[in-house]
Amino acid sequence: MEYLPPPDPGEVELTLARALIESSNAPLLLLDGAKWVVAASRSFCSAFQIDPATAVGRLVFELGAGEWDVPQFRSLLKSTADGHAQIETYTMDLRRTGHETRNLVLNAQKLVYGDEENIRLLLAVSDVTDARTAERHRDDLIAEKEAMFRTNATLLMELQHRVANSLQIIASVLLQSARLVNSDEARSHLNAAHQRIMSVAALQRQLSLAETDKVSLRLYLNDLCNSLSASMILDHNRMAIRTDVDDTVLPANVSVSLGLIATELVINAMKHAFPGDRRGSINVGYHATEADWTLSVTDDGIGMGSATTNRPGLGTTIITSLAKHLGATINVVDASPGTQISIVHTSAVAPPPDAGVLLRGSAT
Repeated sequence: MEYLPPPDPGEVELTLARALIESSNAPLLLLDGAKWVVAASRSFCSAFQIDPATAVGRLVFELGAGEWDVPQFRSLLKSTADGHAQIETYTMDLRRTGHETRNLVLNAQKLVYGDEENIRLLLAVSDVTDARTAERHRDDLIAEKEAMFRTNATLLMELQHRVANSLQIIASVLLQSARLVNSDEARSHLNAAHQRIMSVAALQRQLSLAETDKVSLRLYLNDLCNSLSASMILDHNRMAIRTDVDDTVLPANVSVSLGLIATELVINAMKHAFPGDRRGSINVGYHATEADWTLSVTDDGIGMGSATTNRPGLGTTIITSLAKHLGATINVVDASPGTQISIVHTSAVAPPPDAGVLLRGSAT
């Protein structure tokens, strides 16, 4: 029997490596230490229009029409072969005459065979052109939407400002009309309408200064009470409106409901708690702990006494409706002196009191 020498392990490994790379679906090249192509995958040749029959045995820098001959690519391959570096996600633009520039991500690593005389480099190539284009398109869309959002926010702020100005004009007309009419009842209704509009106008002023639909309740109620004080208190030495509000920030729709409630309660206290020349103050408070909150209006006037009304007025109807909408209850207590009316939101909601005795005197 003829004796056959055992196969060279290096040749076996090289043959196996060639077979794996040539059949790979990924764009791969196997290079030797001098950067000659030892094997090329069909995927690589197809992606970059290279004839598989002519790829093996050529320098990698001579593939195609020489478009792979990039100085930095040469340097990085040499450093990898020398063991000084390893290319990981190196990006390169492949420019070919008559073709669109392609964005490539390269990964090269030195294969260890235990034979420093026969160095092998494995080069993986990923074409990320379409992904980068989609990413840029996405970024452009995001930038366009952000620009549109900023434009819309600016327009909304301008609209809020114009609405606030318009409401103030309407409120001024109502106040002027109230001063001209002879009927006390008509004057009372016009004054009440004026204050309700001022409540909404104060909210609009806060929205015109904000970048969102969130409202600082402290600023809003301070502004609202200052407007009520300026328009309804003739002698500020006799009566004052004060606020004690925490740092709560609320959506505009909730804020305007609270503002309207506060307006009705303050107007009612000003009309009925201080008859004649009686001096006193009205305190508007708001405090919240997580989901629980309390809005209160307290005066140090003559108190509710036995004041009742057979028919709830417009002010009482407004307060009751808004409190129900907010999921809150209405509490009326003797403040000794004066009266405290609180709108309370808690996890345990009790039935609201009789709306007929909520506000004193005639309907507001």
